[in-house]
Amino acid sequence: MSKTLSFLFFVFVTASVFSQDYPNGPDAAARKKAPIDLYKIISHDRDTTFLDTSLTIRKDYRFNYLRRDDFELIPFANVGQTYNSLGISFNKTNLKPLFAAQSHHFNYTEIEDMRYFRVPTPLTDLYFRTAFNQGQQLDAFLSVNTSEQFNFSIAYKGVRSLGSYQQSLTSTGNFRFTTNYSTKNNRYRFRGHIAAQDVLNEENGGLNANSIMLFETGNGEFDDRGRLDVNFENAENKLEGLRFYADQEYDLIRKRDSTNYNVLSVGNRISYEDKFYEFRQTEPFSGYGESYEASDLRKTTKLEDFNVQGYARLDNNILGEIGAFIGYTDYNYGYNTVLVLDDGRITNRLKGNLVQFGASYRKQYRGFELSGNGKINIAGDFDGNYLNAAAAFSFNEENKVKASATVHSVAPNFNFLLNQSDYVNYNWQNDYENVKTQELKFELNSEKLLDAEVSYTGIDDFTYFAIKENDSTPTPHQYGDRVDYLKIKASREFRYGSFALMNTVMFQQVVGGEEVFNVPQIVTRHSLYYQDEWFKKAMFLQTGVTLRYFTEYEMNAYDPVLAEFYVHEDENFGGFPMVDIFFNAKIRQTRIYVKYEHINQLFNSSNSHFSAPGYPYRDAVIRFGLVWNFFL
Repeated sequence: MSKTLSFLFFVFVTASVFSQDYPNGPDAAARKKAPIDLYKIISHDRDTTFLDTSLTIRKDYRFNYLRRDDFELIPFANVGQTYNSLGISFNKTNLKPLFAAQSHHFNYTEIEDMRYFRVPTPLTDLYFRTAFNQGQQLDAFLSVNTSEQFNFSIAYKGVRSLGSYQQSLTSTGNFRFTTNYSTKNNRYRFRGHIAAQDVLNEENGGLNANSIMLFETGNGEFDDRGRLDVNFENAENKLEGLRFYADQEYDLIRKRDSTNYNVLSVGNRISYEDKFYEFRQTEPFSGYGESYEASDLRKTTKLEDFNVQGYARLDNNILGEIGAFIGYTDYNYGYNTVLVLDDGRITNRLKGNLVQFGASYRKQYRGFELSGNGKINIAGDFDGNYLNAAAAFSFNEENKVKASATVHSVAPNFNFLLNQSDYVNYNWQNDYENVKTQELKFELNSEKLLDAEVSYTGIDDFTYFAIKENDSTPTPHQYGDRVDYLKIKASREFRYGSFALMNTVMFQQVVGGEEVFNVPQIVTRHSLYYQDEWFKKAMFLQTGVTLRYFTEYEMNAYDPVLAEFYVHEDENFGGFPMVDIFFNAKIRQTRIYVKYEHINQLFNSSNSHFSAPGYPYRDAVIRFGLVWNFFL
């Protein structure tokens, strides 16, 4: 699928670029350069920002495989593999279970992650970065407005990397197509997207016990990591998804003047997504227990998810913005086989439908903003509800505070409820209670003081994977007591002339349920750097060093059959620094990034750096990349 999408992307981009229509001729378009703030980026929630081509330390933090700040994550050794979590966020608003293989969803673009565009001239964004042995990563994007009313964008993000360890090749692809249209009077608006995504990982089960000992002692004969033995060399798993989405709305009432406005809009959203996760292995691994098959293990998990919503929204200068929706969901999760065991029967499908209702509110007045949204399953096979209320106050453009409260109740993910595998130990069917989450959060954003976030979360009936006593593989569990989780995160930058120190610190404390909810107590990141304009302002230079560190904790382990993390209580991991030296530069609209990652590993006589039990963190390596914007 990756090769086909790459070819279609090339043909589409070529045709689009050479078919541009400039009303006054191409020379006129070249002479007049559009302001950067006209290149608009519109989120799923209709918040609008504009393209930013500056080079900042925050841009350096986002220059990675995910293209977002990964402060609360630690990557595995190869790009395109999964991440272990150093902090937990509760941003999901789902009313039905999530799909299986959640460890492969870090790079999976959901509906709320999609962006739509409005640009005065064709815009191209090219991202490139080196990978690890025989591979590269590329994210190519093109957005075009054929008129003021119609825009489309097309993008493809691909990664292929062999990796430094045996059987660790990664190959991923994310194809995205978006479009949005409005009539000349902007009374009717439409937007939609197509997303086709695949994540393929060769799996090796981590280093075996002897190789872990050789790795930790720093034996120079094994600096070539390919010489270290792994648990197996014959398995891979794959996550694929194809989604179609459309959203259209029409203003029934539209009255605006300089002081008053009253707009009543109606619309509907529709989406269809087809996902599958597959684990395959040529021969079974004895460490996972007995297998139903002696060779060619292959088990595919599928989900078909159809959603339709009808909604209305009133935007009034006195009342604020009030919205409501009614929705219908049809889901079909499972397998093509029924499993009959001595102690019962494991079905092949969880399928059904849900009817949902939701409402939202937002009002701004003299710096104050009140907002809230909620939704509930009013019919169907799964109970679920979500409610969020927030109040914010902006002292000025540079200082803002916000307080919010959230309650969320939803069924555990599908693979907690039903799972089948060619391995005997990985088959189960459960009827769990909903996971119930309550969160209080306070946020401060101040350019002169600091950015801070304090949250306190309580979780009832928390679900997790863990290995029971006398077992060798993880199974699902539901915690009978309450988990209480405190999280404090703050960041502040100090400047002196051309020098700057950027600090981010996170403190976490699990007050109850620490035996099933594992996070490090302290996570820090500090960047000391120099930046200035050189060569008569032809180049903007940024260079310095970044230190990352997290305290030791009982780090969750990774299971390649499930593509999930599970609670691991045998030993602590972490407590090692990660020092990167970086050299970044901006020349016109091109940002160039050079980084020597984990350079302190060169000076260690022994190794203690792991991303998960049995899975070492990355060794010292020099990587190069760039982000290049074309304004055609």
